[in-house]
Parts: sequence; C-alpha cells; structure tokens
Amino acid sequence: MADMKPPEKEGTLQGLLAILNLEELDVNLFRGQSPDEAWQRVFGGQVIGQALVAASRTVEKRRCHSLHAYFLRAGDPSVPILYEVDRARDGGSFSARRVIAVQRGKQIFNLAASFQTGEEGLEHQDPMPPDMPPPEELKTQEEWRQEVAHKLPPDLRSHFTRPRPIEIRPVAPRDMLQPQKAPPVQTVWFRVREKMPDDDGLHQCVLGYMSDMTLLDTAQRPHGISWMNKHLQVASLDHAMWFYRPFRVDEWLLYHQTSPGSAGGRGFNLGHVFTRQGQLVCSVAQEGLMRVRPKSSRK
Repeated sequence: MADMKPPEKEGTLQGLLAILNLEELDVNLFRGQSPDEAWQRVFGGQVIGQALVAASRTVEKRRCHSLHAYFLRAGDPSVPILYEVDRARDGGSFSARRVIAVQRGKQIFNLAASFQTGEEGLEHQDPMPPDMPPPEELKTQEEWRQEVAHKLPPDLRSHFTRPRPIEIRPVAPRDMLQPQKAPPVQTVWFRVREKMPDDDGLHQCVLGYMSDMTLLDTAQRPHGISWMNKHLQVASLDHAMWFYRPFRVDEWLLYHQTSPGSAGGRGFNLGHVFTRQGQLVCSVAQEGLMRVRPKSSRK
C-alpha cells in the first residue's frame, strides 16, 4: 500500500487535519505521516495528537478524560509512524487504551488513555489568572518573530517564521535570540485559525498538538536561555493531560504555564487551559530534557 501524504500544506488547518487523519491499515493498526518541513525530528505535539486519534478510533460514544505518554526516541519525519492500539479494557463507564508508536521496528513513543461516558458530578476549579489582556490587544507570535528574524541565517529564518495553523498571542513575550532571566511563568492565548468540525474528540486531539508548542519553554525562563541556544539540548520526555469538559480549539483559549522546578538536566512544567469565559477545560503536565552541553574549546 502506498504511503499516504498530507494533501495540504502543514501551515493550514487542512494540512493539520490531514496529518491527524491516520490511515487504517488493519484492526487496531494505523499509519501517520509528518509534514514536509525538512526538520530533524518529529514535533512531539504531532505524535501526541496522532496517538490520541488512533486510540479514539477504537472507542465509541466516550470522550478521553486523561492521557499519559512517554517520548522514547526522536521521530524521523521522513518515515511513516505506525500506531498499534491495545484495547486494554471496556467497562461500564470507562474504556482504557494503550498506544505504541513505531518507526523502523522500534518504539518511539507510547501513550495510555482513558475514556469515559458523559456523566454529571461535583465541580470546582481554580480561577483563571486575573487581569489577562484580551488577545485582540496582543501581537501574534509571528509578528514578534518577524521583528527579530533578520538576525538569523536564511535557512533558519524561513523555519522560524513559517506559517502555522495555530495562532499564538503571548501575554509577556521574550526575545528567543537574547532571552533574559524571568520568573518561570508564561501565558499565551491560542486557537486554530480556521473553523473546526463539530467533533469533541478531534478538538481534544488538536489541543494535544497545541499543548506541546510552548510548555517546555517555561522551565527555561529563569535560566535566561531558550531552545535556540546551540548549547542547549531540549526534548519532551513525557506528557500528561486531563480533560474536564468540552471546548473548541477554534475559539480563544488561555494557556497558563508554570515550572515548579528543574534538576538533573530536566525541567518540569504545568499548564492549565481556560476558555475566554474563565472555565477550566484541561490541565497539562510535562517533563522535558534541558541539558546544557559544555562549550567546546575547539575553534
């Protein structure tokens, strides 16, 4: 069977949905592709979203309420990713799934997800951070990047400023090329730029993709360093999400992120996602590699 290629550019919603639209090869077996970006490894959010799509394809009439995942190896964007789903359990209210992502016969990622039927229950939540400026008053991430892109080599400049289907508006942006030390807190508004289908499960999968776009940066802030520093090795190690209630990713969501601590070459980050009306819809946790390589004395 021929490889399935995304029919649209990755910078559009159609391209993003094509990447998440896995090819079913057999029962419990799916294949996903990566966008053609000439990048060295697969974006972690892509694998989270694709793995959740694979798990969701084996569940009916139940929404994901939590997922826990580990990144085991860097994914190669030039090679299709196979997703093997284990239907661990289907109970009266909950369904459990395990997903293994494989390239060249080796696991690169695994995910455990739990799905639940709709149910009413006790509710409470932390409030949304106060005094957040509305997204309309903030510059987009692309606008901030365009202002400093001239400092980059042409090959990096095109990747740094490439169009994306996700619109991000930082509340307190920082210069990624010359970062200053700052508290381990960052907040962004984000949303998909175009209208999404009315599919709650698909909105969860896209939020899985979005949730990995800025979270790891939070632990770098108090050290005055960013992923663009050639001496810093960064990679997602694990990722967990808890979904409280339905939401739409094509409407503005506030992503409030903090980093309680870092040690051992790792940074730990927490995120909470709120609707514009202040309703908490998701919480995220992630630990990432944050290894500073020694500067070589060789010229």
